Amino acid sequence: MKVISSIHELRDQMRGQNRVAFVPTMGNLHAGHLSLMRLARQHGDPVVASIFVNRLQFGPNEDFDKYPRTMQDDIAKLQGENVYVLFAPTESELYPEPQQYRVHPPTDLGDILEGEFRPGFFQGVCTVVMKLFMCVSPRVAVFGKKDYQQLMIVRRLAQQFAIPTDIVAAETVRDADGLALSSRNRFLQTAERAEAPRLYATLGEVAEAVRAGNRDFAGLERKAMQALADHGWAPDYVAIRKQADLRAPGANEEPPLVVLSAAKLGATRLIDNLEI
Repeated sequence: MKVISSIHELRDQMRGQNRVAFVPTMGNLHAGHLSLMRLARQHGDPVVASIFVNRLQFGPNEDFDKYPRTMQDDIAKLQGENVYVLFAPTESELYPEPQQYRVHPPTDLGDILEGEFRPGFFQGVCTVVMKLFMCVSPRVAVFGKKDYQQLMIVRRLAQQFAIPTDIVAAETVRDADGLALSSRNRFLQTAERAEAPRLYATLGEVAEAVRAGNRDFAGLERKAMQALADHGWAPDYVAIRKQADLRAPGANEEPPLVVLSAAKLGATRLIDNLEI
């Protein structure tokens, strides 16, 4: 595996490759990331991964500086997955001057849910994804369903800008107790880690109620948020939305729906979702 930090060198290395499968990451890789590499290989060759902690998607009170950086361990894991190139640019390489040109997703998709609680987050995501696509020129890019709203926004970004990159969705990888794998799980204290699976279990209860015919979506959301709060969580939202556009469903809306949540457990903010 070649580790490349220069955009110019990356383009030289990728010249003539027209079936590149790309997996962008922020590093601190876990089994979920590695499953993305394997899925990418099913859709293209060679596989290119990137590691870049993108300052643009972190708010002023978020954890950019303490985001775990484990480059040597990450390199070993990617080598084990036979990744062809790791693109690991420095901040000055990817943003050699202040990034004044930004990609803004539409407000009805980018300013709800995660966008409401993390203003500017999806602007930062879209801007770096666009830039990485320009650097790598992938035929296919793989994004995980755990970041459900991000997946939808990136997919529409590619469609509206006619980017010749197919966006492939990867299922969420979970621990045996249901907790979605995340780089932020490492910040959970022992007691918090034992409590953390409740988030997915709560989403499962909401989904089960909807499948059983309950269409009081607002009531189900309130009940789920209260259940989390009763066990020491600080929920930002539990939201039942249409899979097609993440808009709130009508009173008699039928699946396909998705229930999404974000909640803090101690100092760690976890997100998850479940399709219905």
